[in-house]
Amino acid sequence: MRVFAGATAALALAATAGHAGEIQRDSDRSQVLYENGKNYLEFSATVVAPDVSGSVNSPFGAIPSGNMVENFQTYSLAYKREINERLTYAIIANQPYGADVNYAAGTFYPFSGTTAELNTFAVTGLLKYQFNDNFSAYGGLRVQTMDGSLRIQTAGLPPTIPPLYTLTVDKNYQVGYVLGGAYERPDIALKVALTYESEIKHDFRDNTGTSFNIKTPQAVTLHARSGIAANTLVFGSVRWQEWTKFLIAPRDYVGGLVPIARGASDIWTYELGVGRRFSENWSGAVSLGYEKDQGNVVGNLSGKDGFFSYGLAVKYQTESWDVTTGIRYIELGDAVTGIGANFSGNDALAFGMKLGFRF
Repeated sequence: MRVFAGATAALALAATAGHAGEIQRDSDRSQVLYENGKNYLEFSATVVAPDVSGSVNSPFGAIPSGNMVENFQTYSLAYKREINERLTYAIIANQPYGADVNYAAGTFYPFSGTTAELNTFAVTGLLKYQFNDNFSAYGGLRVQTMDGSLRIQTAGLPPTIPPLYTLTVDKNYQVGYVLGGAYERPDIALKVALTYESEIKHDFRDNTGTSFNIKTPQAVTLHARSGIAANTLVFGSVRWQEWTKFLIAPRDYVGGLVPIARGASDIWTYELGVGRRFSENWSGAVSLGYEKDQGNVVGNLSGKDGFFSYGLAVKYQTESWDVTTGIRYIELGDAVTGIGANFSGNDALAFGMKLGFRF
């Protein structure tokens, strides 16, 4: 039952991606500590194709924005090693946050020609201590980098015309930490784990040399799973993130009074799924994801508020390696931006693949 439990956790991760919690692109990966095998190595990749468009009213009718979010990819790599019966460590590299905004140029939508890019990369080192068959605790440090660029263009003018505002910030390295613990009942594949991830504050300077910062939020994630019948598991997670601390407001852009991006609410993200083993080699899972529509005015580089998602994944597993593929359809919540633009009927499609090796 324990081997199948690990497979189901991987199935859930393979179908997760994209549009949870503001600019989040990858979630808590600490549960790799509980993968089977003395040595375990995994690589995963996700491709997300969003369709996010809206329109703003004018005396001449509605002016459409076009699709303002580009397709993107995320990657992660993790290695876990059991030092002895009590101690296990893991090293995880991933891209937890990001944004790729590109409003179609040449139209009269207020942000026509505007582009924005934000990139992060994190390396997390974790150590787990197994007190007994039921209880364990883990923790470690995370080193995270962030960089980005912004170009705000005059509506209706081609990109060759000088923009209203530009900003490029180089990589900034900062450190955070992760703490967690878990309760397990291996005989029924039960595991409940709680993970805390600290806030990380990145420091930058605008074009005048004035400092400003961008905070990625502290987060708490509850993971749970349990066997409910022979070869069948139910699994889920609840994640809270403090997005009200997220703000991008350089002082040389309207005196810092108008944020380029901000989080209006703290966000809860939910997932629930069922996994089933069909044979010694094949297993599958279906899952649902939900994030409440907060009803807040969102930033002009956003265009979404909440989501509902449907995931499907399948896994082929041998004693030494496995491959998991997943697909997720995401219905993005309607939103109103700071300039009064209405975004509705938007969605995204995410494809994920994970390779795991035990040795």
